[in-house]
Amino acid sequence: MQLFAVSVMSAAVATASLLAQASEPLPSPRFNVEFMDREADPCVDFARYAFGRWQEDSPVPADRARWGSFDELDEANQIALRGIAEAVSLRRQEPGSIEQKVGDLYSSAMDTATIEAARFAPLQSDLDRIAAIDSPEALSAALAYFHNLGVSAGFSVSVGPDSKNSSFNALSVQQGGMSLPSRNYYFESQFENVRTEFLTHVAKMFMLAGDAPDAAEIGARTVFNLELSLAENSRNPVALRDPQTNYHKMPTAEFAALVPGLLVTDYLVDRGIDGPAAAEIIVGQPEFFTGLQQQLTTRPISDWRTYLRYRLLRSAAATLSAAFEQEEFRFYNTVIRGTPAMEPRWRRAVRSVNSELGEALGELYVAQYYPEAARAKMEEMIHNLSEVIRDRLAKLEWMTEPTRQRALEKFARFTAKIGHPEEWRDYSAVNIRRGAYFQNVREATQFEVERRLSKLGEPVDKKEWGMTPPTVNAYFSATQNNINFPAGILQPPFFDFTIDDAVNYGGIGAVIGHEITHGFDDRGRQYDAEGNLKDWWSEVDATEFKARAKKLVDQYSQAEVLPGAHVNGELTLGENIADLGGLSISYEALQRSLQGKERPLIDGLTPEQRFFISWAQVWRANIREAALRNLITVDSHSPAAVRAAFPLKNLPEFYEAFGVKEGDPMWLAPEDRAVIW
Repeated sequence: MQLFAVSVMSAAVATASLLAQASEPLPSPRFNVEFMDREADPCVDFARYAFGRWQEDSPVPADRARWGSFDELDEANQIALRGIAEAVSLRRQEPGSIEQKVGDLYSSAMDTATIEAARFAPLQSDLDRIAAIDSPEALSAALAYFHNLGVSAGFSVSVGPDSKNSSFNALSVQQGGMSLPSRNYYFESQFENVRTEFLTHVAKMFMLAGDAPDAAEIGARTVFNLELSLAENSRNPVALRDPQTNYHKMPTAEFAALVPGLLVTDYLVDRGIDGPAAAEIIVGQPEFFTGLQQQLTTRPISDWRTYLRYRLLRSAAATLSAAFEQEEFRFYNTVIRGTPAMEPRWRRAVRSVNSELGEALGELYVAQYYPEAARAKMEEMIHNLSEVIRDRLAKLEWMTEPTRQRALEKFARFTAKIGHPEEWRDYSAVNIRRGAYFQNVREATQFEVERRLSKLGEPVDKKEWGMTPPTVNAYFSATQNNINFPAGILQPPFFDFTIDDAVNYGGIGAVIGHEITHGFDDRGRQYDAEGNLKDWWSEVDATEFKARAKKLVDQYSQAEVLPGAHVNGELTLGENIADLGGLSISYEALQRSLQGKERPLIDGLTPEQRFFISWAQVWRANIREAALRNLITVDSHSPAAVRAAFPLKNLPEFYEAFGVKEGDPMWLAPEDRAVIW
C-alpha cells in the first residue's frame, strides 16, 4: 500500500516518467516488398502478388477473427494504450483528473478477484426490478430505465442530426432489440446452427444467473421466439442503407398512436426527454413498430420479463464474473465469428477504457504518440486531392450543368478534421473508483447516454468527433459534410513520413479520397451542401449515376468468397464506389505531385506500381470462415481481399502499370468498367 503514500506532485513526475517510457517507438506494419509474392502474376491474382508472402506467414491469432494491416496497427496502438493506462494506474492521481479516471477504470477492470467474488450481485437490484414488472405501465417504465443505462431492448431511441434539417439535433426511433447480427440470421438456412447455439447460450446465461436447467431452456425459447417476432418486421441490411425510406418524421403523438402499448408519453418522461423538440420524432421503420405493437398486446408480460433478463445479462456480461464473460464471448465471438480464444485481460481492459472514457484516454494518447507534423502533411495531401476532385467535378462529361453547380457547391462546403478534437470532452461528472468495475462502466455509460439525449433541439456541434483518437479508422459524416481522421490511423501502413510519395498516395491518399467520395456515393449524393437529405439531382443525372453504379453492383456480386457465397453488391455499393473514387483521385494527385521530378525505380518498381501495391497491402488480411460469412451478410464493406483487387479492374492506369491484357483474370472489357468520379 506504500504505493499510494506519495504526494500528488511526486505522482505526476512518476507518471510522466512512465509515460515517457510508454512512448518509445513501437513496431508498426509498414509497406514492405517482402510481403509480395513475386512469383505470382499481377495480371492473374493481384492480391497474391501484392501480399501473398505476408498472407502465408501471418495466420490469424487465436484471439482474433481476422488479421490484417488494420489489426497490426490496432495491436501497436493497444500496446501504447496499455502503457498509458498502467502508468496512470500505478500512482495516486489528482482526484477527478483524467489520469485518475483512466487509471482507476483500468485498475478496476484488471481487478478480477473483486469481480469474481461479486459474480452477478451488481445486477441484483435490476433483476428485482424486472421481476416486479406486472403491467404495460411497468414494462414501459422498465424499458425507459434500462435504455437510460445503455441496455438495448425492444427498439432503439437516439438523438442526433436531423437528416432533413442537419443543423439541429432531433429525436429518432429505430428497429432494434435483437441479439443476432441481422434479420438474415433469424430466417436463412445457412444460420440454422447459429440459432441452435443461441438457444444454448441464452439457457446457459440463465443458469449462471441461478435458473434450473429446465426453466433456463424454456426461458431461452421464450427469448428467441420474441426476437423472432421482432425480426419478422425488421429490415435487412440492404434496406437499412436507404436514407429516404428510413426517414419518416411525424408528430410524437402520431407515433404514440402507432404503438399505444408502448405508452410513449410516459416512456419519454421517464427518460427525461421533453420540451418542444420532443414534439416530433423521426421513425425509421414504421412497420417494425406496427409489429412491436402486436407483440406488446399479445405476449404475456412474463415473456417480456424473460427477454429483459437476458438483454440485461448480455449487456453486463463483460463486467461480471468470468463465467458470464466467457459464455458471452463463446457465442458472439466463437460461434458467430469463429474466434477460438479471448483476448488477454489487459487488452479487454484497455478496450473498455477506450469505450467508456475514450477522449480522456485519447488525450493522454495524443500527448505521447501523435506528432503534430502529421497534421500539416495531412492538410497538404487533402488539399492536393481536393484540387483533383474539384477539377473533375468541373469537367465531368456525364453530368449536366445545373447538377454540376450543386455538386461544386457541396464540395466547397466540405471540411476535414484531423487527429483529435479541438476541445476535449469533460468527464468531471463521471465518478470512477477502484474496485468497482461494473459500477464504473455503468456510470460512464449512463453519462454518455444522458450527454447525447441532452442535445435534443440543440444546434449540431460539428467539432465533435464520432471516433476516439486512437481508433484505426476514418469516416465521412453526410449530415456534417466532413471527413474525420483520428490520430490512430495516421501511421504506417497508411501514412509514413519515411517513405516515397507513391506509397503514401496509395495508402492514406486513397483513404482520404475514399472518405471524400462518400459524399458522392449512392447514399452520400442524396445529401446537399448543408448536409440535408434533399434531392438536388436532375432526373437525367440521377439515372446516369445509377447506371454507372450498377456496373459496380454487378462486378462485386460476382465475387465468390466462400463456396456458393458471394459479396452482396448492393449492400457494399457505397464502400465500393468510395474505394474506386479514392483510388482514381489519389492516383491523379500522385501524378501531379511527380511532375518535373525524377522517377527512379525503387525495389525494381515504378511509382505507379508502388502506388497500386501500397493500396493492396493496406487490405492484406486473413479471416476466419465464420467471420467472413458474417461480414458478407451484415457489413457494408467488401472483404479485404476483394477490396485489394476489384477496384483496380476499373482503372486503365492499373492496366498500363502491370501490362494487363484481354483474357487476363484482372481484365475487364472497357464497356464493363465503372467510371463515376
